[in-house]
Amino acid sequence: MALEEYKRKRDFSKTPEPPPKVAKKNAREPFFCVQKHLASHLHYDFRLEHNGVLLSWAVPKGPSLDPKTKRLAMKVEDHPFDYGEFEGVIPEGYGAGIVMLWDKGTWTPEGDDIDAALKKGDLKFTLNGYKLKGSWVLVRTGGRYPGANRGGGAPGSSNDRSWLLIKHRDEWAGDLDITEFAPKSVKSGGDFEDILAEDTPAIWHTNRPAKGGDAGAMLATIIERAARLKAERTEPASKKKTVKNRSEAVTEQTVADIKAERRRPRRHRRAGVGPRAQSKK
Repeated sequence: MALEEYKRKRDFSKTPEPPPKVAKKNAREPFFCVQKHLASHLHYDFRLEHNGVLLSWAVPKGPSLDPKTKRLAMKVEDHPFDYGEFEGVIPEGYGAGIVMLWDKGTWTPEGDDIDAALKKGDLKFTLNGYKLKGSWVLVRTGGRYPGANRGGGAPGSSNDRSWLLIKHRDEWAGDLDITEFAPKSVKSGGDFEDILAEDTPAIWHTNRPAKGGDAGAMLATIIERAARLKAERTEPASKKKTVKNRSEAVTEQTVADIKAERRRPRRHRRAGVGPRAQSKK
């Protein structure tokens, strides 16, 4: 049953994540999103809308615009359509951590039968997001890739979960590290500490989801920054400096960076990134 695994893993009396609900079909283009998720490890959740739910893959290193770079993508349970706009803090339980809406937009399959492509393990598609655009492919590996479980790769097995996310060569490909170039939210314009500061930074001082390694160190820094941001927001108005809204400032800077990149001659561009692309003339 659709979303049964999603429902089984969560306690909806404790998590702010949306409840399991299959969306009704409509005539619009299908939605896609990428959510940057700092839990026990930092990873990126890549999601494609299909049949009223979001097909989901966890991409440990995030998408790459370089066609030579094949990114491991582990298939996880389908998520409800409403999850696509979710950004916030999961305080405890499965997936506890901070979720950022890193990119979103629409996607178009490059074939007539999505279900057949998924069954075959070769799904080609075009993305039109703020950061990710152009032609891509998800290829099932059967576990034949570093970081994936090895074995038969039969449907339903753990090895059936191992895929690769690969960018095709086109005008949107390049060697720009998009996760470094545009690390912040397309929803709020903020980073992890901004999202956490909207909630309760002290929530993980004693029971944080990531306690060791790189993710633990990153989370400790984020908690400290979030606590500082929250303290600044509670200062009397007389003590605050007159500054632009943080998300507006971030958006303006991102747009400025994108315009500078787009002004470069096409042969010198590293990659096409930015708000939704204009249709070709």
